[in-house]
Amino acid sequence: MKIGVIGGGAWGTALAQVAARGDAPVLLWAREPEVVESINAIHENRQFLAGVPLSPSIRATGSLGDLGGCDALLVVAPAQHVRSVLAEMSVGATPMVLCAKGIEAGTRLLVGEVARSVAPEAPIAVLSGPTFAHEVAAGKPTAVTLACEDADLRTRLSDRLGAPAFRPYASADVIGAEIGGAVKNVLAIACGVVEGAGLGLNARAALIARGFAEMTRFGLARGAQAETLTGLSGLGDLVLTCSSTNSRNFSLGVGLGQGRSAAELLSDRKTVAEGAFTAPVLREAAAEAGVEMPVTLAVNALLEGAPVAEVIDALLSRPLRAEAV
Repeated sequence: MKIGVIGGGAWGTALAQVAARGDAPVLLWAREPEVVESINAIHENRQFLAGVPLSPSIRATGSLGDLGGCDALLVVAPAQHVRSVLAEMSVGATPMVLCAKGIEAGTRLLVGEVARSVAPEAPIAVLSGPTFAHEVAAGKPTAVTLACEDADLRTRLSDRLGAPAFRPYASADVIGAEIGGAVKNVLAIACGVVEGAGLGLNARAALIARGFAEMTRFGLARGAQAETLTGLSGLGDLVLTCSSTNSRNFSLGVGLGQGRSAAELLSDRKTVAEGAFTAPVLREAAAEAGVEMPVTLAVNALLEGAPVAEVIDALLSRPLRAEAV
């Protein structure tokens, strides 16, 4: 199975490295000419994953049309760009593994729903879980959820991508895997705010727990299975991204908690903090579904410029209630 990777950032490059184990051929598309040149010339993505030697079986291209001969596509473009990228190429019936995490602005569609609208003949899978790109590329032990409704395709993809240090756990719950990946980015911003504002570890643990309750409420309302949300693509990913400055979303939250503006922080970033774009869409989707998500509302307020102390006071002033999902 020849794998094509759409997206030459850190995560796309790390997944190309996974797919290239055993010198299997992998074709990676990147929009940036310097990324294409760097990978092909020196087997390294100096722009987004510097210092990690890449398999020589990875070839990079700047033309989406070159991916036409691939047997499966790993779609790693940012969530808000998936529609435009897929519209540029002819996917046909080529299976797509969606690796972006987010909800499309305007339509409030999950990435899988976007992909189906652009390429209705293509089978869809979702790969999501607690992953930092540099650790995956370095071959450190990692476990992910690989969700696909087609059991045969799910098995073939797991066999192709799986390795002792990269373990895909199978699921048929595509919606659950997507929702976990999207919502955790917003909650990671909130946990970063706790860190940046110096609120302590007790507060972070409480926020992770209550944030997970929000994820669960929203996921169940959208048709996710509870066991998926408690798994790698839900709780697992939430714990990772809420605990380290290696997370772009957590780092954004740290800056917000220190009183810096969202505009300043986002303009400084070389890579995308998906949670900043997902937060307002998630707020709309939650309101539409009638789901209460106070942490998500607080993140939106901070992104829109509300003072940190004011937002924190509003959360801490909420009426006490029974603990429940």
